[in-house]
Amino acid sequence: MVSIPFDAALLDGYRAVQEAGSGPMSMERLPKVRAEDAAEVPTLDELRQGGRFEVTSHSVPGASGTSEAELLICTPAAVSDPAASRPVIYFVHGGGYFSGDPRHLLFLERLLDEAERFGASLISAGYRLAPEHPYPAPLDDVYAGLLWSVEHAAELGLDADRIVVAGTSAGGGLAAALSLSVRDKGGPRLVGQLLMCPMLDDRNDSASARQMDGVDVWDRGWNGFGWKALLGAECGGPDVSPYAAPARATDLSGLPPAFIDVGSAETLRDEAVAYADRIWRAGGSAELHVWSGGYHTFHLVVPDAVISRAAWQARRSWLERVLRGLTSRPGPEPSDVARGRRPA
Repeated sequence: MVSIPFDAALLDGYRAVQEAGSGPMSMERLPKVRAEDAAEVPTLDELRQGGRFEVTSHSVPGASGTSEAELLICTPAAVSDPAASRPVIYFVHGGGYFSGDPRHLLFLERLLDEAERFGASLISAGYRLAPEHPYPAPLDDVYAGLLWSVEHAAELGLDADRIVVAGTSAGGGLAAALSLSVRDKGGPRLVGQLLMCPMLDDRNDSASARQMDGVDVWDRGWNGFGWKALLGAECGGPDVSPYAAPARATDLSGLPPAFIDVGSAETLRDEAVAYADRIWRAGGSAELHVWSGGYHTFHLVVPDAVISRAAWQARRSWLERVLRGLTSRPGPEPSDVARGRRPA
């Protein structure tokens, strides 16, 4: 199968990633991958950026009561009305379910800009990593963190009625699973879910997964390792929970408005497109962007490329609309359409 070419402005970044991390992922390689991640984690003082943000870290009891997860709360120091409650971007980091850190600036830098733009608090949620802590541990942790944030909203100055859950890659999958969990198990009414190149389907057998195998920076081998770390022997089988792999959900109705984006030249393309399509079929709201020539997390690898800036602009536009409550206006009732009435 012929692979899709990359956007020309992304090629240097692609080569750099391949040189730094080429080769298959394995359990033997896992300690090295985690050590490389840990070496890039900033201190809380570095995240404050010279007083631009107030940053605090909180240890939150997990759902089982036997574990704790870190919540990093970043609030712009300059807000128009310090007494007003702030909207929340509740972010879940990526890393294939087996690596990553809630403090990692690679994931947080642009979201901090958006938090400042909208006068929002950015909450970056930590979670236990697979395979030491397989499903449901990561979801339990981010779910417990969300409930804790709502419970303490008043003292933290947060608006519990304006929460967007967001995530990149594995974090995008967890954000989608969190939206399903809140719908089905209880929790705050989320105003949106921002899913950036999300990992949604453990079956790892789509046309795009096969097309970009050995080419994308996150190819079928790395993707498969992540899902097997999370699910073990159940990975790809018939009984995987939709709260583990949201593509398995049979009902996508009643979810908060979604923004889903993905590159045309990445492994996860088809599962992201299918997820948006199924939300539409269920009568829900989803905005889908497929960025031509984009590989996995291109917007993080080459953030200044024209395509990356366009991706952030699209996310910013959507965030502005959901935080202002402009995405949930209902369409005309079928009976009105049948009678030939135009919506007001």
